[in-house]
Amino acid sequence: MMLIEQTSVPASALPVDQFKDHLRLGTGFADDAVQDAVLENYLRSAMAAVEARTGKILVSRQFMWSLTAWRSLSQQAFPIAPVSAISAVTLLDRLDVATVIDPTEYKLQKDDHRPKILSIGGCLPGITIGGSVEIVFTAGYGSTWGDLPADLGHAAMLLAAHYYENRHINTLQDAGMPLGVTTLIERYRTVRILGGAGQ
Repeated sequence: MMLIEQTSVPASALPVDQFKDHLRLGTGFADDAVQDAVLENYLRSAMAAVEARTGKILVSRQFMWSLTAWRSLSQQAFPIAPVSAISAVTLLDRLDVATVIDPTEYKLQKDDHRPKILSIGGCLPGITIGGSVEIVFTAGYGSTWGDLPADLGHAAMLLAAHYYENRHINTLQDAGMPLGVTTLIERYRTVRILGGAGQ
């Protein structure tokens, strides 16, 4: 399995000014533009950490997911959530010859934790030996920071502040997430039974 992020979060979607207020930073200085870039990097790092820990994508973007086999002939759970749309499903044979699957053969089952691609009429398209399937889809709570659940947005903000305030510390003791952050994100973590085979 391979998951590739095809689009990135635009800078306009990041709450840099809100983050400044959270940190109680002053504004109107000549180096504001430099500081904004630094704060943006901390926000992106915090987002990535929260997404990795929860499997939930905060701000919407497009992904390409490649598989060499389905877990089930009738359905396949996505590795991340929430998924809002499937753009394309393409089969590749062992010679990388591509066949785009008709959208009438599958559908998206939306779910906050385990969205799935479902077959319509029996089985998902067959993957040949040595071949693969590529699924292009959009995942995330929305296109702006305001679309996030409040607790997830707050967790990312707290973690970004933690990174910022400990930016000069190079020891591993502060590498973990603060307790307040882990408490906020705990209910979003997906528990996979049998490695997800039962999903």
